[in-house]
Amino acid sequence: MGRRRGRRGFAAPRALVGICAIAALALLAAGCGAESHVNEPRPQAPTRVSVAINDGEVIVQPRRIAIGPEPTQQIPQNVHAEQPQVRSDRPLNVVFVAANLTDLDSRLLVRGDGRNYTSEPLYANSNVTLQTILPTGVYRVSAADLPSARPGRLVVGPYRTSSENDVLLP
Repeated sequence: MGRRRGRRGFAAPRALVGICAIAALALLAAGCGAESHVNEPRPQAPTRVSVAINDGEVIVQPRRIAIGPEPTQQIPQNVHAEQPQVRSDRPLNVVFVAANLTDLDSRLLVRGDGRNYTSEPLYANSNVTLQTILPTGVYRVSAADLPSARPGRLVVGPYRTSSENDVLLP
């Protein structure tokens, strides 16, 4: 039992070093390359619309949204920052905040674009919110169970803005 002589004992480490070098080069080559990451504009923050339901009418404020830059949508610290426009045909995210000022229970009903959007029950002398996605068009806002209340009108325009300048948004 003597010691072996020769180069056989060193073959395994050299092969291992060669394999590791080739693997490292392959990983380095895989990490390089031209990739493009197009930055999509951030979606617009939801637009709020106030609705007051009386015995005689449904009042919608504002009556027109997404017609141009909406200064009421920006938080105070960004009032003077320009709102970058988003060129998109995407529908607008709208939150209706409705107050039922009558003594009858009802539901908020938004009609337009061939669709109907209905809120949860809107109890007498209380409020409810309805969040919808509205395409550009004209909508009729009414109280489902109050036929005596004249419906309000809401116009949704094609203007969309990015919320990239609005800090403190989730």
